[in-house]
Amino acid sequence: MHNKQALASIGQPLLMESYREAFREYNIYVAQLLLVWRDFDSRKHTAFAQNTIDTLLAHNVLPIINENDTIATDEMIFGDNDRLGAYVAHYFGAKLLVILSDIDGYFDKNPHQHTDAKIIPIVHSIPQETLQESHSPHAGFATGGIVTKLLAADFLLGHKGMMFLSNGRKLDVLRDFLLHHNHRCGTLFCPAEIQNIEGIL
Repeated sequence: MHNKQALASIGQPLLMESYREAFREYNIYVAQLLLVWRDFDSRKHTAFAQNTIDTLLAHNVLPIINENDTIATDEMIFGDNDRLGAYVAHYFGAKLLVILSDIDGYFDKNPHQHTDAKIIPIVHSIPQETLQESHSPHAGFATGGIVTKLLAADFLLGHKGMMFLSNGRKLDVLRDFLLHHNHRCGTLFCPAEIQNIEGIL
């Protein structure tokens, strides 16, 4: 644990320098906000973080939010950015959480094993047995990365929130979804009363 936390403290400024370089050509300033589980377990801590984010956005500064791995412990750790993103979206009032992954969306079956697997475009609820699968990142389609994404979506659905899952290598899909309200790929997790993207963004 100590070694991991020490490595995290070395890596965090390097990560932020990468973000600064990436956004510099767009004249966008970035700031770092490091959170742990207890920041969402206390109204006072959540309010402090909310005020920081609101102030940054009011000055056109983009907050880059990550888990504070340098002080997080096994008992107080998210462990994945999917669920951290869901908490940030809910507690800080985002309309939509977008998760970009290496998959095109949520499929009705394992696309690596079934050539007839189809993306489910809209999901209103997630079976609890699916959420109880192993979270190993190197396991099959129904475990690992996809499960943490489903856990994030389930949390937001339970709080009337929304999440869009899409492929990070196909940013045209995200552009069409967000800017043109054209849902041609990816999966939208949303409450049952919402049937399409029109009017939700």
